[in-house]
Amino acid sequence: MWSKESSILCFLFLVLAILVGGSSQEPQLGSARVVFQTNYGDIEFGFFPDVAPKTVDHIFKLVRLGCYNTNHFFRMDRGFVAQVADVVGGRSAPLNEEQREEAVKMVVGEFSDLKHVRGILSMGRYSDPNSASSSFSILLGDAPHLDAKYAIFGRVTKGDETLKKLEDLPTRREGIFVMPTERITILSSYFYDTKMETCEHEKSTLKRRLAASVVEIERQGTITEEEDGWQC
Repeated sequence: MWSKESSILCFLFLVLAILVGGSSQEPQLGSARVVFQTNYGDIEFGFFPDVAPKTVDHIFKLVRLGCYNTNHFFRMDRGFVAQVADVVGGRSAPLNEEQREEAVKMVVGEFSDLKHVRGILSMGRYSDPNSASSSFSILLGDAPHLDAKYAIFGRVTKGDETLKKLEDLPTRREGIFVMPTERITILSSYFYDTKMETCEHEKSTLKRRLAASVVEIERQGTITEEEDGWQC
């Protein structure tokens, strides 16, 4: 039989294990959301600004400048990755001067202990760890061999059904790459802030409540006047 002291120690170890396990959980997403509108549906994703701040700043600026519009997914490897092409050369429309100035920049490798699992966004790069630019992958499955070697900067928040459609498209192999046989175009992109969306919703709700309160006050005032008139 276990003593009372042994039971307490066991309980404390369990609590400690839970706390340690919790510390390795996925970091919190920032409030910004980006939506890629493809010819097969939308894909929405958010960023991990505390994990890869320089990468997030760079990618989000490219989005705000419209650099990913008319770009495409050049790689579609079922169960592995859907990779967005570098915007320099990947777009069907030419870049303007401001877009090109940002697009050619490279970002220092911000490697972390986060895991490459389905839905994660991870920067593409060459052999130089600091050569990431604008190409990135959306993980379509677990890829532990990429962990700590490629910079994770966000994850998909909506659109897994679109990714499944893309995975079902016919592909061809070119060297190490599995590529779609038809162009998967990012027709357009946009972004929004979830905090602002929440704020606008709360403001709208408050306005409706205030309007309802005014109507109720006016109604009560009318009833009171009618009652006063009846008493007279």
